[in-house]
Amino acid sequence: MNQRLAGRTKVLYGVGAVAFGVKDNGFSFFLLLYYNQVLGLPEAWVGLGIMIALMVDACVDPVVGHLSDHLHARWGRRHPFMYASGLPVAVTYALLWSPPAALSGGALFAYFVVVATMVRTSIALYEIPSASLVPELSEHYDERTSIVSYRYFFGWWGGLGMMVLAYAAFLQPDAAHPVGVLNPAGYRHYGLVAAIVMVAAIVVSALATHPLIPSLKRPPARRRLGLRGIFRELAETLGNPSFIALFITGIFNAMAAGLTAALTIYLYTYFWELTSNEITLLVLAYFVSAAVALPLTPAVARRLGKKPAAIAVSLIALAIGPLPIVLRLAGVFPANHAPGLVPALLAFNTVGVALFIMSSILTSSMVADLVEDSELATGRRSEGVFVAAHGFILKAVSGIGIFASSIVLRAIGFPAGARPGEVDPGVVRLLGLVYAPVIVVLYLVAIGFLSTYRIDRARHEANLERLAKTAGG
Repeated sequence: MNQRLAGRTKVLYGVGAVAFGVKDNGFSFFLLLYYNQVLGLPEAWVGLGIMIALMVDACVDPVVGHLSDHLHARWGRRHPFMYASGLPVAVTYALLWSPPAALSGGALFAYFVVVATMVRTSIALYEIPSASLVPELSEHYDERTSIVSYRYFFGWWGGLGMMVLAYAAFLQPDAAHPVGVLNPAGYRHYGLVAAIVMVAAIVVSALATHPLIPSLKRPPARRRLGLRGIFRELAETLGNPSFIALFITGIFNAMAAGLTAALTIYLYTYFWELTSNEITLLVLAYFVSAAVALPLTPAVARRLGKKPAAIAVSLIALAIGPLPIVLRLAGVFPANHAPGLVPALLAFNTVGVALFIMSSILTSSMVADLVEDSELATGRRSEGVFVAAHGFILKAVSGIGIFASSIVLRAIGFPAGARPGEVDPGVVRLLGLVYAPVIVVLYLVAIGFLSTYRIDRARHEANLERLAKTAGG
C-alpha cells in the first residue's frame, strides 16, 4: 500500500491513540503524587512500584509484537488483539484510582503494583498492534510521517483533555482539602471517566480500520519455531544497525522523559507555586502545541528528511525547555505569583512542547521505515517486533526515570504531605538545580546516537524497489 490515505481514515485511526495518551498522562503526571502525597505511600515505594509495573509491561511487549506479526485469523494480524483489549483496559484503569480504603502500607503497595501492571499489559494488547499498522497502511515515505502525526495529535489531545478535566472538574479544593491536587475523591472520579474514554477510543479506531483488513499484509504460513527459534528471529530482526541507533536514542530520551513527567507536577506545585487553575491554563496551551505539530512535522520532514529534521528540532527544544528554570535560578525570571509568571511559562511551554511532539513523531516514523530495510535482510516483515522493542525502551527506561525522580525527591529531602509555599526554599531551589542539567545531558546523548541512523528517503525507496523485484521474481 504505497498510496495516500484518506483524511477521514487517518483521523479515525488516530483517535485510537487517545487511549494510550490518557493512560500515559495519568501514569506520568498523577500516579506518583496520588499514591505518595494523597494515599501516603513512601515516595521510594511508589517509584519502585511504577518501575516494576513498567518493566513487566516492557517484557510483555515483544511477546505481543511477535504474536501480532504472525497471527493467522479471519480479522487479520492486528484487529483481534485490538478488540480484545478494550474491556480489560477500562476495568483495570478504573481500579487503579479506586483502591480499597482499608488498604495501607504493604497491602496498598501490593495492590498498586498488581493493578498498575495489569493496566499497562492491557493497553499493550491494543497499542502495539495498532501502532504496527502504520507501515502497513502506507509504504510512502512522507505519508507515514503524516499518519504518525495524527496518532500523536490525538494521543496528546486525549491525554491533555483528561488532564484538563481532572484539574478543572475533579481535582478541586473542598472544605477538607484546600489543595485541589490532594483531593482523593477527585482521583476516583477521574479514573472512572478516563476508563470510559479509553474503551470508546479503542473501539472507534478498531472499527474504522476494520474495512482495510483485506489489503493489509498477511504472514506467510510456516512451521512452529519453538522458543529458541523465536528468540533467534528476534535477535536477527533487532540487530538492524539503524534500529540499534534508535534503540540507544530511545534509552536516553525515555530516561529524560520519565524524569521530566514525574517531576513536572512537583515543579508546577512547589517550584512555581501554581494553582490548579493556572496549571489548567498551561495544559490548555499544549493543545496548541499538538495542533501546530500536526501539519508542521510532515512539512519539515519533506523538506529536510526525517533524521536531519529530528536532530534540528530536538536541539531547538533542548535549548528552550529548561530555560525558565535556569533563568529563575539566575534571578531573572518573574517571581512566583507575579503577573508575568504564567504568561512567560505559557510561551516557553507551548513552543517547547510543540518541538518535543515533532521530535517524537519523526522518531516514530523512522521506526516505521525499518520494516522494509529489515525485510530485505531477514525475509520477514516485523512491524510488531519493532514497535514493541521501541515501546520496551520507552516503558522500561521511563520507569527508571520515574524511579529516579523518587530518588531525587528523597535525596534533596523533599517532605511528604507538603503544602505549596511551606517547603524549605533551599530544597525547592535544589530541585531546580538538579533537574535542569540532568535533563540537558540525557537529551544531548540521545541526539548523538540519533545521528547514526542510516535510512533516508533514497534508501527507503531503493528498499521498496528491491522488494518489488523480489516479489515479481
